[in-house]
Amino acid sequence: MGYLLLAGAIAAEVAATTAMKYSEGFSRLLPSLLTALGYLVSFTLLAQTLKTVSVGTAYAIWAGIGTATIATIGVLFLGEGMTAVKAAGIALIILGVVVLNLGGAH
Repeated sequence: MGYLLLAGAIAAEVAATTAMKYSEGFSRLLPSLLTALGYLVSFTLLAQTLKTVSVGTAYAIWAGIGTATIATIGVLFLGEGMTAVKAAGIALIILGVVVLNLGGAH
């Protein structure tokens, strides 16, 4: 159940960060409200996750997968460029999450 809550926390954080892009510096009401709500939901779910998943593992997965997902959304939907260095960084984040889980850190 902890990892399901963590997936929800990641999804809410990604939605909030994406909405922040459209808030234009918090000058647009709806994207600004979605940003605040998304982060509230994300932190609430992350806190619930910590009841069953170690803090180091949960935070690493939350931050790593969230960062990789936002970088991918930026490239695919927001017109941001993809360089070899950026692709390698995303791959290393994903690899790090896999190693954490395979290494028994949870």
